[in-house]
Amino acid sequence: MNAAARAATSGLVVSRPVTFVTGNAKKLEEVRAILGQSIPFQSLKLDLPELQGEPEEISKEKARLAAIQVNGPVLVEDTCLCFNSLKGLPGTPLPLWFKFKIGHEGLNNLLMAYEDKSAYALCAFSFALGPNAEPITFLGKTPGKIVNPRGPNDFGWDPIFQPDGYEQTYAEMPKGEKNKISHRSKALALVKSHFVEAGYTFQSE
Repeated sequence: MNAAARAATSGLVVSRPVTFVTGNAKKLEEVRAILGQSIPFQSLKLDLPELQGEPEEISKEKARLAAIQVNGPVLVEDTCLCFNSLKGLPGTPLPLWFKFKIGHEGLNNLLMAYEDKSAYALCAFSFALGPNAEPITFLGKTPGKIVNPRGPNDFGWDPIFQPDGYEQTYAEMPKGEKNKISHRSKALALVKSHFVEAGYTFQSE
């Protein structure tokens, strides 16, 4: 965000909490743990289209559509699991669909023919002040590798992603430790910084 844009929004009073659009309880749990009380928000499940394209483009368009439905400030997220050997595939929004169709074993099998098992987890958050505002996007990325599933199988592809510098998969890591280094936490750190720099003030409806 450039200086002129920051100045335009500096000190802006927001009359209602930000609506974080998700129907995923585990994702909401992580976002609440990472954000704490830094940004007042409420969660809402909306039926948004599964768009195609680059993560930043998808996230921005979802924010536009969500802001129209909510008629207020929204925060949306798009998350990817990207295999370097496959030039970023399966990417987004395929991992969730892949998981339900072929499971973790199937995701591993995609890399059987490749020596390089490296990957990265990418998270794109987009914030829009309202239906007439241009969304702002924040990206977080954590490098790692794809391994055989380990740990609880209750949150997406966490069991097969082992971040660099760790011997545990996301699924095996204590929640607090994962939230320090995850792609989601890195993107949300940028979101928090933006809210501080822009000087938003929240008031109850």
